Amino acid sequence: MLNTKQQEFVDYALEKFGSNELTVSQLKEANKHFGCKYAPQWLIKNPDFKIGKSLFKLPTENDSVTTVSIPNVQTEKVLETAPVPETNKEAAYVVSSLVGNIVPEKDPVFVSFGNYPDVKSIIKSKMFYPVFITGLSGNGKTMGVTQACAENKRELIRVNITIETDEDDLLGGYRLKDGQTVWQNGPVIEAMERGAVLLLDEIDLASNKIMCLQPILEGSGVFVKKINRFVKPAHGFNVVATANTKGQGSDDGKFIGTNVLNEAFLERFPVTFEQQYPSAKIEEKIVAQKLVSAGKKDEKFAHNLVTWADVIRKTYNDGGVDEIISTRRLVHIAEAYGIFRNKMKAIAVCTNRFDDDTKTSFVDLYSKVDSGASVEQILADKKKAEEDEILSEKKSDDSEEDDEDNFTV
Repeated sequence: MLNTKQQEFVDYALEKFGSNELTVSQLKEANKHFGCKYAPQWLIKNPDFKIGKSLFKLPTENDSVTTVSIPNVQTEKVLETAPVPETNKEAAYVVSSLVGNIVPEKDPVFVSFGNYPDVKSIIKSKMFYPVFITGLSGNGKTMGVTQACAENKRELIRVNITIETDEDDLLGGYRLKDGQTVWQNGPVIEAMERGAVLLLDEIDLASNKIMCLQPILEGSGVFVKKINRFVKPAHGFNVVATANTKGQGSDDGKFIGTNVLNEAFLERFPVTFEQQYPSAKIEEKIVAQKLVSAGKKDEKFAHNLVTWADVIRKTYNDGGVDEIISTRRLVHIAEAYGIFRNKMKAIAVCTNRFDDDTKTSFVDLYSKVDSGASVEQILADKKKAEEDEILSEKKSDDSEEDDEDNFTV
């Protein structure tokens, strides 16, 4: 039996051409009326309707029609298609939204550091060897993976994970395309079939819906239930996940929204790299090169920014402040300097994201660095100021206790 849309096509084609025997070109022209570029695949792929070379007969109302896949075209990658569920008989083919080259571009000012050589080696090997990279925000986790792929000319598909990310987002789902319901592969399936590197960014924001990736992280492929199809990974496919935590949640509350990931899920990553901020020497090189690319070569400013960030990070690690200046934040300041041509304005606008007290203390701290104070001197002054404050508070408390005793007497 023809469904409603198929019957509408047959009626229109008969009316347009006055015959029930049509060529592929005529079928294609008729299907344009329904917003489709190609001849109806449910018709031309059914051998019962083929009566000659490029010649087909239009089915009657009682003819049986089987759902099939469309041929490969320039903008759509076609895969083997199993029978579509009863509720989606119109989903006649599988499409890909990824066309052409997806190898990342090299960043001319990128400076490698930390675990980059190890990540690059794994990506270069084309082995299936899932990698988990953890570290504070803005310390180059994602950039390192991207540039490792760029250097090795490897295709990269990046997926930003949220708590709402589910199987449909990752593996694929039914979509409306050219007036027809089609199956569109998700980024995971695309990466598997292309032999690309799959980057799961901010994986610790995921819910338990991410467990659909279990078999994929074993390298054994995955069965896509909705289209009744088993997908095997092509050679070169690999998974890299980045996170601000180790998948155990954020006890200090600094990374709100991160979740405790399933232990079995985490166990499927053979290696975990802990990404630290770059050394002062490397970070100074990163900032200096970014300043040059922004049109403001200034090695002293780069040095002062890194010194400033170093003081803040040491204070942060000691529990003295709740915020931190990341490498990415320093890059933002360098770019802002290139735009506004004013150092203090660049620092001010790039620290506006912090609360007023924190911003004021950070800006004041940079002024001290800019005046020539060393890291050791700044930290020593800060420690002395804290000790003086504690001593002053203690004297105040003792004085209040004495006043209370005198009042009692």
